[in-house]
Amino acid sequence: MSSDKSHLVKGATGDWEVVIGLEVHAQVTSNSKLFSGASTEFGGAANDHVSLVDAAMPGMLPVINEECVKQAVRTGLGLKSEINLFSRFDRKNYFYPDLPQGYQISQFQYPIVGEGVVVLDMKDGSTFEVGIERLHLEQDAGKSMHDQHPSYSYVDFNRTGVALMEIVSKPDMRSAEQAKAYVTKLRTILRYLGTCDGNMDQGSMRADVNVSVRRPGEELGTRTETKNVNSIRFIGQAIDHEVMRQIDVLEDGGTIDQETLLFDPKTGKTRSMRSKEEAHDYRYFPCPDLLPLEFDQAFVDEMKKDLPELPDEKKERFIKDYGLSNYDAGILVADKASSGFFEKVAKGRDAKLASNWVTNEFFGRLNKEGKDIETSPVSADQLGGIIDLISKGDISGKIAKDLFEIVWEEGGDPAQIVEDRGMKQVTDTGAIEAIIDEIIANNPGQVAGVKEKPQLVGWFVGQVMKQTQGKANPKAVNDILKEKLGL
Repeated sequence: MSSDKSHLVKGATGDWEVVIGLEVHAQVTSNSKLFSGASTEFGGAANDHVSLVDAAMPGMLPVINEECVKQAVRTGLGLKSEINLFSRFDRKNYFYPDLPQGYQISQFQYPIVGEGVVVLDMKDGSTFEVGIERLHLEQDAGKSMHDQHPSYSYVDFNRTGVALMEIVSKPDMRSAEQAKAYVTKLRTILRYLGTCDGNMDQGSMRADVNVSVRRPGEELGTRTETKNVNSIRFIGQAIDHEVMRQIDVLEDGGTIDQETLLFDPKTGKTRSMRSKEEAHDYRYFPCPDLLPLEFDQAFVDEMKKDLPELPDEKKERFIKDYGLSNYDAGILVADKASSGFFEKVAKGRDAKLASNWVTNEFFGRLNKEGKDIETSPVSADQLGGIIDLISKGDISGKIAKDLFEIVWEEGGDPAQIVEDRGMKQVTDTGAIEAIIDEIIANNPGQVAGVKEKPQLVGWFVGQVMKQTQGKANPKAVNDILKEKLGL
């Protein structure tokens, strides 16, 4: 891609361009592992979900999990990628304590999914495309634990053999913000598809971050790979630190070593783990225990028909059907549950008003309380009821916020609460006019002042609201005041 000057990083000796590619490992949503029937449930006792295949017992052969294959195809279709009708599993040889076989069954030369694209919606309103290089299936390794004993390390094989989709991007990103937006969008797509839960804190989605720097227009620089970063915030921090580290090394006359790094969240810095392996170091060869995967186009077409509405399509529909702004639609479709909640609230109502209430009051309160839609004490029907009362003029925006608070804390039918507690808005213009007449008569100085500074009318509005306990219809108040004060 061409250089974008807005993303150049200033060094002591001039500008640098950052080049970023991500390898995202997404755990496939499946009840059993890629090559065995062992459970994939998170949080079990150590080594409780391990079959003889996972433990690499002699004579045990892998059997492909068809659902994992289907999930990979669904993901490829959701990423607008080419689905390869022929793919093959290979052995990737390396020797770690958490890899019982001494090799990983992965895909190298013939992946199940080819090139695709992810469209990012940036905060400034612009869009940006990141190319997908490939998606391949592979089995996960186990987990080494070094803090259980003063002189021994333990290994938990529960994760061993769990199906992973490794989604490899092209080196199209030029800033930490773009990389964070990419992972956020990718996670949203996977969650819509139901092919990965995207729970990064549980390790079911994590990223290897490839970073290099170069002078604008020059050839690609030497890259480093920061392994297994399991938070979008940490991805941004790892990139920012690694960019400045590489620039400092190059400007001091040094060279960048191609190596594998680890990110330490406590220090916000990367540190060396090992020299970077190349493909030949792993001695890939076709897995002799598994036949190639082959399916016809009819199989792919059938799966495509069952895809859900994805974020980009849903966003276009929200803009077209509900008249929402690009920004508001983007917020609402970023989460599948949020978009569904909004549609329930907006059905048959003022969609823009519904959007404002969902994205501001409702989401704001969820964040404050650390809740999600599943645990929200306010349902879509209750929030819709509050919006109905606003639209009918029964309550003002201020009263609506008080009502929302009551429903959140106590529950109940919004309309009944308004009736029982006398919260209905005062719309009787005669009553409002009488109050305004009294305020004008008792404040001749303020009346004189507002003639010179019309913006002081807000003081009169405040007085009316005070006397009506906030129940006066704001529009009626403003209209009557302007007429009475000659504004």
